[in-house]
Amino acid sequence: MDPVIIRFMQRQTVASFTCIDEEGLPYCFTCFYAFDAENDCIYFKSSSSSKHAGLLQKNGNLAGSVLPDKLNVLAIQGIQFTGHIATMSHGSSFYHKKFPMAVAMPGEVWTVCLDTIKMTNNKAGFGKKLTWNREEPLTLKKTFLPSIY
Repeated sequence: MDPVIIRFMQRQTVASFTCIDEEGLPYCFTCFYAFDAENDCIYFKSSSSSKHAGLLQKNGNLAGSVLPDKLNVLAIQGIQFTGHIATMSHGSSFYHKKFPMAVAMPGEVWTVCLDTIKMTNNKAGFGKKLTWNREEPLTLKKTFLPSIY
């Protein structure tokens, strides 16, 4: 993965996600996230009773975006990604290392294994795009279980 993408993802804190509901319609939600560059994954924490948790347990495919915590309209940067929910044993500890105060909050840590990334990076020139694709596809498991802390 390009170091510019990694640096950007590590510096931000919030991602918007879109999953699919029972009728095939998009459903959006936003969460704080931690980016794991070594495993090409995003971890987020959410209540198991949330609507998106129920949807992700039925269909673990999703898409999302990450914008800078502070927007600079002259030097726009942002990420669009696709991925799928998977089980990672260290997701909870990785997430809570970035957000230690979240240990006190109820919820489960979910893992998004990234499949594709497109980054718009106008700091490198207007319309500059960086892309990344997972080299080896990961197999989706039938059960999409979050890490319970």
